[in-house]
Amino acid sequence: MTDTTAAYVADLSSFIEGAPTPFHAVAQVAIRLRHADFTELSELDAWPVGAGSYFVVRDGAVIAWRQPEAATAITPFRIVGAHTDSPTFRLKPNAQTTASGWSQLNVEVYGGPILSTWFDRDLAIAGRVVRADGTSGLVETGAVCRIPNLAIHLDRGANEGAVIDRQRHLLPIVGTDGAGDVLGALRGLAGVRDGEVVGWDLVLADTQAPARIGMRDEFLAAGRMDNLTSVHASVRALVGAPTDGGHIPVLAAFDHEEVGSSTPSGAGGPFLEDVLHRIHDGLGATVSEAARSFRASWLLSSDAGHLVHPNFPEKHDPTNRPRPGGGPLLKINANQRYATDAAGEVMWASVCAAAGVSYQPYVNPNTIPGGSTIGPIAATRLGIPTVDIGVGLLSMHSVRELVHIDDVAALGRAAAAFLAG
Repeated sequence: MTDTTAAYVADLSSFIEGAPTPFHAVAQVAIRLRHADFTELSELDAWPVGAGSYFVVRDGAVIAWRQPEAATAITPFRIVGAHTDSPTFRLKPNAQTTASGWSQLNVEVYGGPILSTWFDRDLAIAGRVVRADGTSGLVETGAVCRIPNLAIHLDRGANEGAVIDRQRHLLPIVGTDGAGDVLGALRGLAGVRDGEVVGWDLVLADTQAPARIGMRDEFLAAGRMDNLTSVHASVRALVGAPTDGGHIPVLAAFDHEEVGSSTPSGAGGPFLEDVLHRIHDGLGATVSEAARSFRASWLLSSDAGHLVHPNFPEKHDPTNRPRPGGGPLLKINANQRYATDAAGEVMWASVCAAAGVSYQPYVNPNTIPGGSTIGPIAATRLGIPTVDIGVGLLSMHSVRELVHIDDVAALGRAAAAFLAG
């Protein structure tokens, strides 16, 4: 461990703690970009033409770029793609209910969380409020609710694989049946006036802070590292990216990856395509020149992957065995759940060599199809050559995941080398 690694991990921990929802993650990114003199643009306005550092927010997604003075209609892009969302529970309409003296919240499962890990955690309510005039703001409580386990005295088979009913067993308690109006309290936190019409996007979030653990403090335990590790690495890399190279460095942090990406702010939507076309418009690119630019570009799809689990080694490929501290993963799949091909592998190897970091190939065993990423989705929309990478975790989609600190620091260096070209 070096001081640089320690500082990187401390910065990542602060970023995660400040980002309980995609909307908060975007706000964290925006703070860093503004501090680095990026200008926020609105999709409703005409955009400036010429060199500069810019970003645009669409709901829980953000795209940022640094346009060099020498950029032309055929200048390629170097894009790091990530996603801001993580598995959680979203509050339904008319969420507050009571049962047996308890006040509870009716919630809907978002994405694919390991449900059992959310029991008996101190949870906050966080998200976005949208007012009648179209303005929006963020809200976050402290620890106010909990999904309680059933005592083992009342379920002697609890340790033999209890079945979790997603509707009956996952409703958090938020107080007694005299607790008062939860959404009313949130209106106060959001500064909403009585009678003002608002809409909410609210989810549950674990309140335990990220922590360094292990006999040598070599691990970071935290929530939402899938995929805030990549968002954090990407924004740091973009802020430090040079603007005198032969490419346009871009950060694209999408929402809704955990539910398929098919939304206006997801990788399957038009957000990135819209932004890149508007950049091309400002450069006077023809359709042919834009196509040439895309084919010369690269997209680095950065999303977390899996380390070999020591208690379940049979769940992993027999010859590709990613280890903690071995460097970021290069994710490969014959059925295109990951977009990496041979040319992409060569590019990634050169990036890691330039960054002075090692990398590890990851493939799924033939018996387990595994998940996918934004990579194939964005590549299909844009035709930009794409490589899938990311840090390896244990306990992915748990309320609290585990990573080796050297791996997240290496991801940060590799992302910086990639955007540097």
